[in-house]
Amino acid sequence: MAGILDSVDQRTQLVGENRLEILMFRLAGRQLFAINVFKVQEVLQMPKLTLMPQRHRFVCGVVNLRGQTLPVIDLSQAIGMRPLVPDERSTIIVTEYNRSVQAFLVGSVDRILNLNWESILPPPGGAGRQHYLTAITKVEDQIVEIIDVEKVLAEIVPMSTKVSAEKLADPLLEKARGREVLLVDDSSVALSQLRDTLTQLGIRLHMASDGLKALNLLKKWADSGEVMTDKLLMIFTDAEMPEMDGYRLTSEIRNDPRLKDLYVVLHTSLSGSFNEAMVKKVGCDNFLSKFQPDKLVDVIRQRLELDEAR
Repeated sequence: MAGILDSVDQRTQLVGENRLEILMFRLAGRQLFAINVFKVQEVLQMPKLTLMPQRHRFVCGVVNLRGQTLPVIDLSQAIGMRPLVPDERSTIIVTEYNRSVQAFLVGSVDRILNLNWESILPPPGGAGRQHYLTAITKVEDQIVEIIDVEKVLAEIVPMSTKVSAEKLADPLLEKARGREVLLVDDSSVALSQLRDTLTQLGIRLHMASDGLKALNLLKKWADSGEVMTDKLLMIFTDAEMPEMDGYRLTSEIRNDPRLKDLYVVLHTSLSGSFNEAMVKKVGCDNFLSKFQPDKLVDVIRQRLELDEAR
């Protein structure tokens, strides 16, 4: 396991190529699950686990890893499957999401696989753990379910979407009231967080669950004669999405003369080995790590300042 992520820092070359690498693993059965390798720091056997009083029911305890105390989350139980029983032979995946580091208890790790986002599809509708998936794919005739980790974490430690009174008092933000913004994200939790924050500014919102749906919507508006920079104040897009990721979406926008001047913000939980220089490569106007309501408002303000400067 120690060598499974040896080359993770070289994997940023996939950014902008509509490709990703997934780490596949099993939980309490034979079903394969996955998360993006970009968000994985390491895979290792469970260090000594310390129990905590009054911990969340999905949290097994905490471990100390090189001086850092990390919660260990039973990913199987968190997505509605039977709990795993942690012991010294258990496997954990250490990840970084939204500027926080945590470990997920899993049954076993399978392998890393390089895929094209076009082969990643939205999950089917339904109950149970389907609510905890952002996408599915097929590997050697077996379905692989890609977990919505943001949803799992939001249920354990809910994020505030409230904008500070000081930010809301800014008179320039009045110019955002009634303007339209397109939100693009495959996580229902992320879309809800954005919606709850931006509606405090009186902004009208459109939503798409992946880059391809967003691009089709933009082209539909442009085909109808809309001047896109008049219609949309800006676009917030996630990086990782089925069918078309946020980097490819941005590239497609820049290559369409009707869309090329739209203001695009990459809004992502990717961090750590994520290379911000690649954001500039595909032509994003701004970058924001999830989820920071006040900084989200700052980005809106920066966009409004451009209008003022004109």
